[in-house]
This record gives sequence, structure tokens and C-alpha cells, in this order.
Amino acid sequence: MSGKPVLHYFFGRGRAEAIRFLLAVANVEFEEKFYTTKEEYDKLLKSGKLMFQQLPMLEIDGINMVQTKAILSYIAGKYNLYGSNLKERAYVDMYVEGSADLLTLVLSYFFLDEPGKEKQLKLMRDKALNRYLPVYDKALKDKEFLVGNKLSMADVHLLDTILQVEEFHCDILQNFAHLQAFKKRMCEIPTIKKHLQPGSQRKPMADATYVETVTKVLFS
Repeated sequence: MSGKPVLHYFFGRGRAEAIRFLLAVANVEFEEKFYTTKEEYDKLLKSGKLMFQQLPMLEIDGINMVQTKAILSYIAGKYNLYGSNLKERAYVDMYVEGSADLLTLVLSYFFLDEPGKEKQLKLMRDKALNRYLPVYDKALKDKEFLVGNKLSMADVHLLDTILQVEEFHCDILQNFAHLQAFKKRMCEIPTIKKHLQPGSQRKPMADATYVETVTKVLFS
């Protein structure tokens, strides 16, 4: 083993993309183990490493970490991306949970039938415009970052969510000037800029191969 964290997932975004993004922002080199067959996944299950029998899993500091929010919180705490005190951490968590709710609409889209996808696109736009984005735009009215005066996990997760929603609704930020400015600032942060360029560990939008692989490995 190289000593680097190892992220176990599929070759695709899914629940693991936020983890990749946060590790990249923290400038942490990590390796990835991709699962493509039911046999590979069953072997991992039999190893006893996979609590709750769910991916993603991150091997880090001798821990086999599961549950995306727990993994993100660990990374954020370890690399000073989790606020400066308990109150700030509470706000970081609330903002992350909000953007995670919106992101779930993106992630589930790819596994729906065509009528379901059409409904999901409308729901995604409605929730983004009327429930989630107004909250973040207001929070960023007089601030550079969502919590305190420094970059946190909440900012990174929000940016990732915005970028993924924009792949479906390119005009989603048109009425949110503070979020537009936030996105521009965030994309100029060196580690983020690097992660968004070709050749990084950022994964492409899910396609039929990704959906087929996940379905075969988890549900066959």
C-alpha cells in the first residue's frame, strides 16, 4: 500500500464525487478502486470492511469509512475545512445537507425511465429555484464564503452541486447574482481549478454504462 487514501466506488460520480472533490480541494492524493463485477463487490462484502454493505468506502488513517456525510466530515475536520467552532460546524452541516438534498435529484435522475426523467428535470429545477438556491444566495450576500471567513466543506459541496445541476439547467443561476459571483471565485481557487480541468480524478456525467454497471453489481 502506498499510504494514500483509497476510495472504493464505481467509475462514475454518484455519491463518491463529493468525496473526490473535497480531497482534491484539500490537495490530498488518493487512489481509487473501481468495482465492475458482482464478484468483486461480493469479495469486498465478505472481507467485513464494508459497514452497512454500501459504497462508497474510503480507506484512510486505518479506518474503513462509509456513509458519504461521515467521510466528508472526517476529511473536512482533518484538513481544516469544517469551520472554526461548534456553531460554525453546525452551519456547515446544514448547508451540506441542503445541497446534498438537491444533488440527490441529480444522482437519481439517471436511474429513471424516460417519463420519470422528464418529471425529475422539472422537480430539480423547481426545488433549485424555490427551495435551495435562494437560501445560499442570501447567505452569500455580504460574504465570500458560506460560513465564517474561510473556505469550508459547505462551499465545496455547494459548488459541486451547482456544476452538476447546471449540466441539466444551464441558466439556473441567472437570477442569483451572489451565487454567480461565488461560483466564479470558487473556480479560481488553484486546487479547484486543477480538479475541474481534464486529467483530474473528476468523473464525467453518468452514462448508460455507469447505470448498467451499478445495477449489475448492486442488484443482480
